[in-house]
Amino acid sequence: MSNNLGLIGYDFVEFYVGSAKMWAYWHAKAMGLNVTAYLGPETGHRDRVSYFLEKNNVRIVLTSAVKPSTYDVASFVERHGDGVKRWSVRVKDVNKSFETSLQNGGIPVHYPKKIEDEFGYIVEAAIKLYDDAEIVFINRENYKGLFKPGYAKPVQNIVVTNEDTGLQSIDHIVGNVRTNEMNLWANYLNKSLNFETFIEFGEGDISTKYSALLSKVVRSREGAPIKNPINEPFDGLKKSQIEEYIDEYFGSGIQHVAITTNDIISTIKAMRANGMEFLSTPPDTYYKMLKEKGWNIKENIDELQKLGILCDLEGKGYLLQLFTKPVGDRPTFFYEIIQRCEGAEGFGQGNFQALFESIERDQAVRGNLDKE
Repeated sequence: MSNNLGLIGYDFVEFYVGSAKMWAYWHAKAMGLNVTAYLGPETGHRDRVSYFLEKNNVRIVLTSAVKPSTYDVASFVERHGDGVKRWSVRVKDVNKSFETSLQNGGIPVHYPKKIEDEFGYIVEAAIKLYDDAEIVFINRENYKGLFKPGYAKPVQNIVVTNEDTGLQSIDHIVGNVRTNEMNLWANYLNKSLNFETFIEFGEGDISTKYSALLSKVVRSREGAPIKNPINEPFDGLKKSQIEEYIDEYFGSGIQHVAITTNDIISTIKAMRANGMEFLSTPPDTYYKMLKEKGWNIKENIDELQKLGILCDLEGKGYLLQLFTKPVGDRPTFFYEIIQRCEGAEGFGQGNFQALFESIERDQAVRGNLDKE
């Protein structure tokens, strides 16, 4: 059997959370997503509720338990807090993708299953990722309803007043893992999904006074780019941001999802107006140095500075990015907003210093810089 899995691109990301309704309202308000479908007791699923939100090619599912017996959701939230349970890949043939993945070392979680209603059917299956996360293979070509069977129009409309954020699609999904797990998971994804290692950051490449980490970026060889950076902590006297994540999340998992925009200045302005909190702005020297470098970027640097947006050259193009503060009660999951200009493919290595120092300023406020 060919190693080609028939991957098409990212489909959806699903969170397990304490209150799906509250998270749905927040995503609608702060991120400008539209609540378009609902699953719950009113649609025949008495143990959980899920809200499906979308905007352009961004698709988010928010799920919470209705009963204590909903063990898969309740146990996840109890241990990890609100976070990403699974992300999915749209494929041409779920059975072929799943079987090929298993032959290449993929660990099965859910075998292919056909789910149908009056609007047609979908097929999906899942393999393991990190501690309690999953990767879902899905094909929805034969389904004409809202998202998946079991979903219907929301019972209660979540209507918010917000500014259009212009978010477009998922760019990449980042995992934070324990020491000595990075190579394990990079090799697992490369083998089971026929990915390749795209970028690697070794000892000394990513470090500050308090943080040091190792990182590998793996990506798909077929379909639209599916890119997954994997970070692990590296020796340091203080607690790195990766160690803080692992301690607060109680394990390895998904740290952030990056979402693209075609106009990051407009997007960040809108998201700030909608109530989104972002990491603190880098010092003035960062933007002074940016001006001195004389890069040929279209955006006004003073405008970037006002909004705290980072900029870095990437090959022939350049990258604009900004990171939100953690969106839940624990300092674990956050979003990245990214604009790739003129074919930029990297991840802003030149911004790592400014980014990590911003994260560390928040860590210090939480009292989480020192190792216990």
